Amino acid sequence: MRVFPNYEFNTIYIEQPYLLEKELFGIELNNQLVTPNEYFLTNNSTFLDVLSGFFYINWVPIPLLFALYLFYKNKELLIQFLAAFLFVNLLGFIIYYSYPAAPPWYFHEYGTEVIYNTPGNAAGLLRFDTFFGIDLFRSLYEKNANVFAAMPSLHSAYPIIVLFFGIKQKLRSGIIIFALFLMGIWFAAVYSFHHYIIDILAGTLCALTGLFIFERIIIKNKKVKNWVVSYSQKI
Repeated sequence: MRVFPNYEFNTIYIEQPYLLEKELFGIELNNQLVTPNEYFLTNNSTFLDVLSGFFYINWVPIPLLFALYLFYKNKELLIQFLAAFLFVNLLGFIIYYSYPAAPPWYFHEYGTEVIYNTPGNAAGLLRFDTFFGIDLFRSLYEKNANVFAAMPSLHSAYPIIVLFFGIKQKLRSGIIIFALFLMGIWFAAVYSFHHYIIDILAGTLCALTGLFIFERIIIKNKKVKNWVVSYSQKI
């Protein structure tokens, strides 16, 4: 998205997702209707800062560790897992380019003004950095190529894929861990001011749609199935 920014193809939506979030999930605070993000902006705690940071920093390591586990335990399922992951990502990117949406922190910082090439912002995750005296999230997010890709939240989609394949692998304890990871990521996404709840719902729908198509159509194709079996024997 750095080479071909989505905002060059479609209108950037800043206020619309904010107003929709407030209409659907608004919370009364001091006689004023606010979004859940805005509520947590003034109602946060060190415990939740640390917990949210812990969940958010693991959105890549946990899927990678699960993939490594499948490499040694079930290579056919590993290939399916990686292919489904890729397919859901492609669906997500189609939506990114169809509906470039600003994250909640952008609306809070800049209002409705469109500022191209806006640097990434760690938002609420900066409190995690401050607590530990590190520069982890700030350094990660300032390298963000495009901030107008909040919907769908693929952060919220990935744990669903992991949980689904954990169930297919029949990992009893793993399923519990993956389910907790899923809920933790969803909460952290909103708490940290990075996503609206509607972004999470869109990410969930993206993951479920992708998995449904993959399981019901793609992987049932005889040629695809044979390729998966053949390739799994070579790795």
